[in-house]
Amino acid sequence: QVRLVESGGGLVQAGGSLRLSCVASGRTFSIPVTAWFRQRPGKEREFVAGINWSGSMTDYADSVKGRFTLSREYAKNAVYLQMNSLQPEDTAVYYCAARRGGSVDRDSDSYDYWGQGTQVTVSS
Repeated sequence: QVRLVESGGGLVQAGGSLRLSCVASGRTFSIPVTAWFRQRPGKEREFVAGINWSGSMTDYADSVKGRFTLSREYAKNAVYLQMNSLQPEDTAVYYCAARRGGSVDRDSDSYDYWGQGTQVTVSS
């Protein structure tokens, strides 16, 4: 089993930055791909960004490309989502997800493990 724990959410003004963390525990060797999804108020869950184990493959939603950056810290089994130039439309619950497949997938149904979510609120 794998457990994912997110942290780093909060309230920030438009134009500000936050860094979300996702720390995995358990059989982490079985989850080469980690991604972030978000669910905005009244909207369905959507893909934000994903990274494979080596970091050689990353994928970003068009809405966050150039503003958000993924990174890994292997020693801590952590994946970070650096979010810059935040806008009110980025307000959402952000979820970390992991999958046993080897490539990043934008379909949330392909992910095997999920964190509990962390709230990000961007004020105008």
